[in-house]
Amino acid sequence: MFIDTRNLDENSVVEKEVCVIGAGVAGITLALEFEKQGLDACILESGGYTADEQTKDLYRGTSVGLPYQFADGCRSRYLGGSSNCWGGWNRPFEEIDFTKRHWIPDSGWPFGKEELEPYYACAHSLLELGPNNWDVAFWERSINKHDVRRIPLKTGKVKDIIFQFSPPTRMGTVYRDILDSARRVSVYLYANVVDIETDDDAKSVQRVKVRTLSGRTIWVKAKLFVLAAGGIENARILLASNNVQPTGLGNGNDLVGRYFMEHPRLLSGSIRLAKQWRSNMLYDTRFHSFNPAVSANGVMFGGHFVLAPETQEQERVLNSQTWFHAMFPGEGTEAMRALLRLKLATMKLDQADFKLGRDLLTLLTHPVDAAGFALTRLLHITSWITDVKFQTIVEPAPDPNSRVTLSDERDALGMPRTKVAWKLGALVRRTFDRTWAVLADDLQRSGVAESITLDATIEDQEWPPYHIGARHHMMSGEVMIAHQDNAWPRHPEWTWHHMGTTRMHDSPKYGVVDRNCLVHGMSNLYIAGSSVFPTAAANFPTMTIAALTLRLSKHIAQVVREPAARVEEISPLSLAASA
Repeated sequence: MFIDTRNLDENSVVEKEVCVIGAGVAGITLALEFEKQGLDACILESGGYTADEQTKDLYRGTSVGLPYQFADGCRSRYLGGSSNCWGGWNRPFEEIDFTKRHWIPDSGWPFGKEELEPYYACAHSLLELGPNNWDVAFWERSINKHDVRRIPLKTGKVKDIIFQFSPPTRMGTVYRDILDSARRVSVYLYANVVDIETDDDAKSVQRVKVRTLSGRTIWVKAKLFVLAAGGIENARILLASNNVQPTGLGNGNDLVGRYFMEHPRLLSGSIRLAKQWRSNMLYDTRFHSFNPAVSANGVMFGGHFVLAPETQEQERVLNSQTWFHAMFPGEGTEAMRALLRLKLATMKLDQADFKLGRDLLTLLTHPVDAAGFALTRLLHITSWITDVKFQTIVEPAPDPNSRVTLSDERDALGMPRTKVAWKLGALVRRTFDRTWAVLADDLQRSGVAESITLDATIEDQEWPPYHIGARHHMMSGEVMIAHQDNAWPRHPEWTWHHMGTTRMHDSPKYGVVDRNCLVHGMSNLYIAGSSVFPTAAANFPTMTIAALTLRLSKHIAQVVREPAARVEEISPLSLAASA
């Protein structure tokens, strides 16, 4: 059932068993599960069914680290949350992503991948994916096409993996009818939480204060509360709820807002593929992304390259994902950018800089660039490709100085706006360089590439056998790493994945929540979503958000039904088995 909070009486009190703050991937997943489990719950969503300018403004803040856009076009403050601007890429995290790695400070989860496996399986249905099979050979056999072939990797240092593409699932649209007809779960729209009120010791949440932009105030009381408002907003709400605990809820050890993580993304180099591989679409993001030609088992998919776990340890690098990125005629022109904005507009994705008239005029005045780019993309004309590059996403290293804090500026509801200091260090730079070098070596030894030129990112350091400014000869060609002054980008690309600000750890000295996502030192406040990730992998977070939330929903159901049970006695795996 949906309720417009603006129509409630002033100072109304809503009482439920569970109150969830946020109706994005995590919030709607909880809503669906609570309805199945018969829990009396409410979901508080800041926006309505679609985006509106006033609500959108509540997300705006200041970037004080690396140049970073984190509001307009990057998050969607209405029903469905960030699923409204999600690209639909899906894959579970790897085993190494949960492991404490001695060469990466503050890495590791409190549990291994096996804890999430049953929930990853359940996420397939939720996110409208294909079979729970991630073996590359299975997908290659399923499609059996000449231009969708698996690349033969020779050295063992690199392996290939598969991503599945969700339609993508817009949670607020796909599950709207189910939520509307729900008997036990109510979704309150235009309901902004501006304060979490606790008892005198800040051990238990008593109620949350909700305000609408129309000026209405209501209160919500519940046995349990779940904060599921996103990687930036979760930290913001905790820090701003400081009436009892001056530094903010859950922030006794100054960890709330720290370890903000985002996936940096870069294009590099120039790859001349061997003739027999130039039309292969499996590993090129320009051809496998939402391409019916690369589909099987009812879902579209694509291939990527990763360094094997033992290679990551040997090289002392972070995890990463790399694929080919074909360059088309008109690449990088204003016409190309106008085409991409128009495509996003047809998908009804929020964009800060979209102006229909301007972009149509750009296409009319640059017809050659527009036609060259559009036709190559739509018709998959591989002979028109002007170049091929690596595109790589790297796992961010956990950094306590990469953080979200509050500013002195306030929004229309009186809430402090956010300041985001996104930081990336030398380990990220090294990972980009070594990933490209190791992959280039393997592709040439395998006969896939005739020659590869890489753009160096690291200055004043050399990582054998690839020396900056030198050529390294291979048995089937050569790799050149070209030196560039100030090569590390001052404006790295990002992927709009906000993670880590309320990280999970068994000890309150090192984490905001415990392994069950309960805020340390509190009895009834949980946190859902990617803000609890201790490490972020190099993977897209949505599937792991869904799996972790499904796990949390089972846990909360048992806590509500067995209030005397101690939290540490509840096994998520046993709950999954009984679901």
